[in-house]
Amino acid sequence: MVTQITSFGRSGLYDWMMQRISAIVLALYSVFIIGYLVLNPDLTYEQWSGLFETTWMRIFSLMALLSVGIHSWIGLWSVSTDYIKATGVRFLFQAVCGLAMFVYIVWGIQVLWGL
Repeated sequence: MVTQITSFGRSGLYDWMMQRISAIVLALYSVFIIGYLVLNPDLTYEQWSGLFETTWMRIFSLMALLSVGIHSWIGLWSVSTDYIKATGVRFLFQAVCGLAMFVYIVWGIQVLWGL
């Protein structure tokens, strides 16, 4: 039996809820970005840069970035616990995925907030 040590949440229900909430955030972000691009066909760099300079857009982008991390971790954890039976290989896979997501999130925060 697989233990919950590397799971994102405290229970399967919590993971399920986080998966659904992160999916909603990602859907809203995608709809907004696509809508913005469609409604501004002659988009310039200044307009695009101006959009991402606003605090609300940075927060929305940060929420989307964190949602990608949460959503992908829960999905990859579920797949790895279902299909990778060897504990060492599964742990290595999860460690590599976790490290990659951590690096991407830190990098994304630096890009968004200019840290």
